[in-house]
Amino acid sequence: MKKESLDFLKTLLNTPSPSGYEMGVQDLIRRRLADLCDEVRTDVHGNVIGILNPGASFRLMLAGHCDEVGYMIMHIDEKGFLYFSPVGGTDPAIVIGQRLRIHTRHGPILGVVGRKPIHLTDADEKNKMPKFHEMWLDIGAKNKKDAEKRVAIGDYATIDMQVEEMPHGRMVARAFDDRIGAFVVVETMRRLKGRSLKIGVYAVATVQEEIGLRGATTSAYQIHPQAGIAVDVGFATDCPGMDERRTGACALGKGPQLHRGPNINPVLGDLLETTARKEKIPIQIGAEPRGTPTDANVIQLSREGVAAALVSIPTRYIHSPVEMIALDDVDHAADLLAAMAERMTGTEDFTPRPR
Repeated sequence: MKKESLDFLKTLLNTPSPSGYEMGVQDLIRRRLADLCDEVRTDVHGNVIGILNPGASFRLMLAGHCDEVGYMIMHIDEKGFLYFSPVGGTDPAIVIGQRLRIHTRHGPILGVVGRKPIHLTDADEKNKMPKFHEMWLDIGAKNKKDAEKRVAIGDYATIDMQVEEMPHGRMVARAFDDRIGAFVVVETMRRLKGRSLKIGVYAVATVQEEIGLRGATTSAYQIHPQAGIAVDVGFATDCPGMDERRTGACALGKGPQLHRGPNINPVLGDLLETTARKEKIPIQIGAEPRGTPTDANVIQLSREGVAAALVSIPTRYIHSPVEMIALDDVDHAADLLAAMAERMTGTEDFTPRPR
């Protein structure tokens, strides 16, 4: 990966972006796309859309959501301790003992998730996982009045974890889900800049995916694409505890994962696979027997229907502070999407037919 692109990725990952609080990341993406696209716009929902060849009648939508799971301050008690609730799906076990950054109007402040010392824990408590409303954040406040000077109800928080490079081209970060998808669609536009395109390509950094695929719903409606591809994380199974009988096999460093199933238009899916073979891009295949929990789901169902597909970046430990990916998979995903977009003529018929 180019150093410039890698530096941009690190900046994205280190910028907090819980669902509904994506403005900082979207500002970075908007400025990056401005150098790559013919047109860039931001809608009222907060989706950022970069367009190449906007006059083309055929529109290909590439979507990667920029939001991450996070937390929201719900209550401040008389002693100044904060109680919080998850924004998106997250495991309570992940949060215990963590440092969180609370993003306030006055800037970020540190809070720590408290826990009774093991020495004072009863036997039945040791085997019981606390619920979110039973946990608290300690910001070092003297009392409620002191806490309210710095924190307000509705402020967001994220786990205080920064991106780190690891051996063999791997990286670990808090928010690959799905900052890496947004990064891939931006990188695709970088590869396509200056190329002759017969179609319009719309790269969308969507918002609020983690709370119901909301940004993709509204952006797909306004773009009205003939084809749309979501880029998201996928479950890597090359680590302990994963059952490949349930999910299929998927490993870091063996290429992006393409999918087959009812959420995937078979013609568009075949076009992705054919392009990968012709370009000698490594891919893995996953089975999705129902609608996927990704932006591809709502893209497919937009208006009268859209030919949809999903490209997944193999990821370990999804929805944890230590999500892990392989950079080669990221580059291969952007290479694949750019190659396919450049091959498309705008006359493709994505109507499913018997094989």
